[in-house]
Amino acid sequence: MQNDRRGILKIWLRYAYEPSIVWRATKYAFFVGIILILINHVDHIFQGEITDVSLIKMGLTVLVPYLVSTCSSVGAILELQANKRHGSEG
Repeated sequence: MQNDRRGILKIWLRYAYEPSIVWRATKYAFFVGIILILINHVDHIFQGEITDVSLIKMGLTVLVPYLVSTCSSVGAILELQANKRHGSEG
């Protein structure tokens, strides 16, 4: 059971580090992150009230769309492979 989990994690991480997935996630994180930062922090930015906590929050704001994109891409690849193994689609 423990080895199965390690094997699944190893496969998942291998896909997560694929250059095409990293590039796609980075693009989404950049564009979506900027929009979210502006929505959530524009008042602090224009007032010059950016603190260390604000910067951490902004970093996390960019990290979330990166993780969502990565998880979605890897999940889609794994699901397609499982469907091929079982001879079905969807």
